[in-house]
Amino acid sequence: MRRDSRQTALFRIGGLVLLGFVVYLVSDVLLPFVAAFAIAYLLDPLCDRLERLGLPRAGASLVVLLGFLLAFALVFLILVPLVESQILELAGRIPVFLDAARRELNSLLEILKARLAPEDFAKLRDAAGGKLGDAFSWGGRLLTGLLTGGLAFFNILSLVFITPILAFFMLRDWHRLLATIDRYLPRRYEATIREQALLVDATLAGFIRGQAMVCLTMGVYYALALSLAGLDFGLVLGLLTGILLIIPILGAAIGGCLAIILAIMQFGDWTSVGIVAGIFLVGQTIEGNILTPRLVGERVNLHPVWVIFALLAFGNLFGLLGLMIAVPVAAAIGVLTRFALQHYLQSPLYDPAAERSVTDETAPSLPDIDIVRDDDPACL
Repeated sequence: MRRDSRQTALFRIGGLVLLGFVVYLVSDVLLPFVAAFAIAYLLDPLCDRLERLGLPRAGASLVVLLGFLLAFALVFLILVPLVESQILELAGRIPVFLDAARRELNSLLEILKARLAPEDFAKLRDAAGGKLGDAFSWGGRLLTGLLTGGLAFFNILSLVFITPILAFFMLRDWHRLLATIDRYLPRRYEATIREQALLVDATLAGFIRGQAMVCLTMGVYYALALSLAGLDFGLVLGLLTGILLIIPILGAAIGGCLAIILAIMQFGDWTSVGIVAGIFLVGQTIEGNILTPRLVGERVNLHPVWVIFALLAFGNLFGLLGLMIAVPVAAAIGVLTRFALQHYLQSPLYDPAAERSVTDETAPSLPDIDIVRDDDPACL
């Protein structure tokens, strides 16, 4: 029996490794499917409500999806004219910003050169140059992966046309897909798998839907506040900060640093820079104490460090596709890890005394990995 258990565990691990390898191989063509799945997942509750009102599932799916696409197109048509001129102007000013940054860096180097010994200054310059080069190299690789990793086969236009079609079929057949998956679950572990799947769903829904509302609200706040403060490109920077807030802590830090740097270059006085910094301070206070606790809540149990790591790791591996699947995978791994740790703490592997205290009647909640015999009715 122990040998069968070992073989079963190796089979499952091998299956997971093979699945991950296949996903990596076909990652270039998965982006429309992942985007469609995300849309169907988000819109399914609305479709269920219309279905309960008497509308057929196909009709409800079509109405909800068309409403979502129309709302997205309306927002896009409104925002593009507003941000287009600022984006073009910002792109034209990038060389000016780089020249200003180079002059400031040279001034700092001159000050350090005058205060440090020649050998210390040389070591500091070489170390700073090496680290800066590594940072730019890593950023370039990450940006290249984001721009090309998920779009090697489909370009933007094909993504726009294919994703809505896939989303409609997934939304229409959502419950049928779930029933099919449920039918193929191992009967022995059916209750445990369903329980963990519900926890993953609650965690994922709480984070994505709640964090989306936080991003939308704070993006509007930053765009309006920075524009009223007179900061050039305030609208673009505010919307960008709202998008970056999907990365907890780090997103707001990036947006705040960019805004303060632009304010220093534009205004030149500390009062205006302080106003820009105050906008982000107030925004972070509102987000951390009001919006996130109410819209996301404590039940999500996704630590910001874990979310940041997942986004960076999956973005580096799979590009844009990785960014889309990072949070769902992080949520699933977090739930399964807590489940494994809970049973580890109750197992003899952690506490040998537990082996004597746990009886056969109290143990069934912990699924073992022994192979079920062919003549066992549980396998039928």
